[in-house]
Amino acid sequence: MSEQEEQHESPDELYRQRLRKLEALRALGSDPFAVERYERTLTAAEITDEAKFAAQENQTVSFAGRLVTRRNMGKAAFAHLADESGRVQIYVRLNDVGETPYEQFKELADLGDFLGVKGYIFRTKTGEISIHVQEFAIISKALRVPPFGKLDAEGQIHNALSDVEDRYRYRYLDLIANPESRHVLTQRSRIVSSMRRFLDSQGFLEVETPFLQQEAGGASARPFLTHHNDLDHDFKLRISLELYLKRLIVGGFEKVYEIGRVFRNEGMDRDHNPEFTLMELYQAYVNLEDIMELVEEMYVHICTEVNGVSTFAWKDQTIDLAARPWRRLPMLEGIQQYSGIAPESLTTLEAAQAACRAVNAPIDLSKEPTLGGLIEKLHEVYTQPNLVQPTFITDFPTETSPLAKKRPDNPALTRRFEVYVGTAELGNAFSEINDPLDQRERFEGQMAQRAAGNAEAQPMDEDFLRALEFGMPPTGGLGIGIDRMVMLLTGAESIRDVLLFPLMKPR
Repeated sequence: MSEQEEQHESPDELYRQRLRKLEALRALGSDPFAVERYERTLTAAEITDEAKFAAQENQTVSFAGRLVTRRNMGKAAFAHLADESGRVQIYVRLNDVGETPYEQFKELADLGDFLGVKGYIFRTKTGEISIHVQEFAIISKALRVPPFGKLDAEGQIHNALSDVEDRYRYRYLDLIANPESRHVLTQRSRIVSSMRRFLDSQGFLEVETPFLQQEAGGASARPFLTHHNDLDHDFKLRISLELYLKRLIVGGFEKVYEIGRVFRNEGMDRDHNPEFTLMELYQAYVNLEDIMELVEEMYVHICTEVNGVSTFAWKDQTIDLAARPWRRLPMLEGIQQYSGIAPESLTTLEAAQAACRAVNAPIDLSKEPTLGGLIEKLHEVYTQPNLVQPTFITDFPTETSPLAKKRPDNPALTRRFEVYVGTAELGNAFSEINDPLDQRERFEGQMAQRAAGNAEAQPMDEDFLRALEFGMPPTGGLGIGIDRMVMLLTGAESIRDVLLFPLMKPR
């Protein structure tokens, strides 16, 4: 049956046909699932490298990959095998491999199967570097038909799995069918590796902290709950890495970081997934401005190492991460610049509400019961959409920043920044509170918000307060959402595009 004929068969019938082919192979003593290894001498990219062809022409190679295309032409056939590096054409001829093996190739090998081939490198009459096969074996059988798409002018497979939900739900099929998805997710790994190299080079120590916590603190979010049977005790999945990393600063480490999953029981949208990856670092004896410099250096390093340049396109604009120093914009100044609401109108909740009404702000005031929360909402509505070039937003309200030091000259604001690029919030940093009395007071304020119905307010963490009472040096801290960074540097439109396996509602 040809690949064209397969398109008209039901999935169940195709599955049964492939099972029969598997049985036929086993009857011939060629069980593909009995193969444990296949030695490869070159990858597809190495074989098809034009710069190496002169040295490799007529060289015998051993190669293995997934069968992705095939054209039978009587006593010869052309096909393409794909490995992680790309694809390479193979030429299989009856006179070279023998009648029985050739019939196996034509009748028992299906698209999606993994083949091992041995032969020599040559160039076809059309100019394509290929392998002239002298022997081959089916080394794994695909019992279901992979969703291969159409070939473009360059011979690449595209748009094979077009349903977005299926791409996320069956990521393994998306990776088979869509080279773009594989590229983005490969870039993710490279970005994380580059970040590690940078931090390691700066003298930071990578550590691991608990997933299961008594009190899930360090961020404003609702945690997931779980139960430990042996201890007969409820625990929470962590929502942040912060409080345990700062315990390590108390313990004498001076530069620590962690890259790890956190879990927040919240909604899902373009920028949010209930489990995502954070990088958090803490450094003793530095302040907020020191962390700004570190952020600038790290972003330039990662972008340049992964993409080759410090610039990238965002919509119709070019962003240059190396154009330093990045803009520093206090939150109240940004609100005034983009909404016209002056800082003097944001000193009480009542005055801020009146100012919002005066400019017809698209904000549901009933959902913002605190001054700090309303100020941050004004920033989100008016300022954030204008933050295309790299910008540090500073001076957050104390009310919404329970882990950041207060500004000495204005205790209503804190020594905190968020970094924005391409209108997305990509990082959050503090000059960390090391005064246990101040920290207790902030936690008490959060507990009051909890009592008033804010389920995302931070809990009282007595063990963390006890740690601070033993003394913590002045410390700068930073948290970066890895997923949003990957979205920015790859041009991905949704956080689900940069997660290998995003959370999906069960069918």
